[in-house]
Amino acid sequence: MDDAISDAMALMCDAFPAEVRHRPLGWEALREWEHRHSVVLPEPYRTFVAEIANGTHDGPPDEGGLLPLGEKPDSWAVWEADCWMSPLPFDGTPARAPGRPFPLEEEWQWEYDYDDHTRRSSLLHHTYQHGSVLLGSDKPGDYWTLVVTGPQRGRVWWLRDGCATPYSGSPAQQPRPDFRHWVRDWHVGQGWWRAE
Repeated sequence: MDDAISDAMALMCDAFPAEVRHRPLGWEALREWEHRHSVVLPEPYRTFVAEIANGTHDGPPDEGGLLPLGEKPDSWAVWEADCWMSPLPFDGTPARAPGRPFPLEEEWQWEYDYDDHTRRSSLLHHTYQHGSVLLGSDKPGDYWTLVVTGPQRGRVWWLRDGCATPYSGSPAQQPRPDFRHWVRDWHVGQGWWRAE
């Protein structure tokens, strides 16, 4: 294990004490999941799930902790969007497709996108279903996701009613914060997680 991964795992163990962790998935089960979905998960999330915890029952997101790999929050199939802007309603019942390309490279606020919604409908649905694993939910309609394919691979994104945006982290951080930065910011209460 290289130094960057070792440092990330030390942070994860500090952020998620043993009593909040679900049992780790293990390398064999992780590789089977990756093979089944035609994707290799980005580090340090990959090692975290295999060796530290396959989800937690506390921590970010603030409503229930981290989801186990490949799972969806209870609200995923039933939330009702105010700003969905697609002629087809969101359907959270099909299996997600993490191996397919994540379609965005920058923030998209579709609630202000006044183009033909029929033309944008496919992009909207793919943003929610392709190229990522769900990390959890702050509330119905607000979902944290880790992109696992394409140019945004390794970045945490926030999907919410009307907008999808990459996690930007604290101002002093590198320009492309990853899962480690997202957890660290929550753990120390800075950036996005700072109390108002």
